[in-house]
Amino acid sequence: MPFLGQDWRSPGWSWIKTEDGWKRCESWSQELEKESNQCNINHGIILNSEDEEILNNEEHASKKRKKRHCRDDTNTQCFYREKWIYVHKESTRERHGYCTLGEAFNRLDFSSAIQDVRRFNYVVRLLQLIAKSQLTSLSGVAQKNYFNILDKIVQKVLHDQQNPRLIKGLLQDLSSTLCVLVRGVGKSVLVGNINVWVCRLETVLAWQQQLQNLQMPQVGHGLTLSDLPLHTLNNILYRLSDGWDIITLGQVTPTLSMLSEDRQLWKTLCQYHFAEKQFCRHLILSENGHVEWKLMYFALQKHYPTKEQYGDTLHFCRHCSILFWKDCGLALLFKDSGHPCTATDPDSCFLPVSPQHFIDLFRF
Repeated sequence: MPFLGQDWRSPGWSWIKTEDGWKRCESWSQELEKESNQCNINHGIILNSEDEEILNNEEHASKKRKKRHCRDDTNTQCFYREKWIYVHKESTRERHGYCTLGEAFNRLDFSSAIQDVRRFNYVVRLLQLIAKSQLTSLSGVAQKNYFNILDKIVQKVLHDQQNPRLIKGLLQDLSSTLCVLVRGVGKSVLVGNINVWVCRLETVLAWQQQLQNLQMPQVGHGLTLSDLPLHTLNNILYRLSDGWDIITLGQVTPTLSMLSEDRQLWKTLCQYHFAEKQFCRHLILSENGHVEWKLMYFALQKHYPTKEQYGDTLHFCRHCSILFWKDCGLALLFKDSGHPCTATDPDSCFLPVSPQHFIDLFRF
């Protein structure tokens, strides 16, 4: 039975008792790419002249730190793979301390969630929001866990060749944040040595290059989209909630290109994401006096947030103050609520948690 120790620095390591004493468990996380396989990126692209001079003076020490960073990341594990955690924001007689964003990120099972097609987009969006504003608020352990999960996501996309545009947006936001932190902020805010963050930035840039070179293989002989009837293709387009997905699908065949330009399709998409008052403020008319719904969609997207759709999300129980993954299959078969709920009617206490709401839960 593994022993989970706890201290003030991190949730703790996993230990197993052996004949020679207590030993730490081996990591189960996937290794990051070896340093020799990473793209050789000049520090001058990342840092200004003063930072480059500092790195040149400490080149030998920097290489050692980078090697140690890569080694530490491969030995770092997600300490918990829990389906639920208690969210406490203040100390009580029963519980001391409070739950932070980093602790929640460490303990909840995000590593398995990315393997679920229903939860994949949800986890990616959460990582993107953390990269934009919350990266420096994570503890050192949570930051390592963040990049380990991100590595799994990138490797999954490269292997499955699905959702590359989604991951490109995440890596673009992350690289922009890391550039600002490494150049302007430095060690006054960052946890760890500055060279560790430079190594992380180089890893992100290498991932971006791999995704840029990703080529989709040609499908073998068999049924294709061109063989489907028009009404089926039209129904597929109407079920897409992202305008860029419609444009991308329209580039596959001439028939899909024609269907993707349907004014009614873009009107339905605008009405789904935006309110009627917002239409009036950004009305775009053609020379014939018709509303250009396609242009209006992208114009409105710049000013207002679009609705987010996820196959599955985290849930929050208002009665128990517990954040948990809800397994729909177990809920139907065994009436399992996903956590030890004490409410009379558990389903009435559950709230779906959006990625932004997840971050807001831990703002004190």
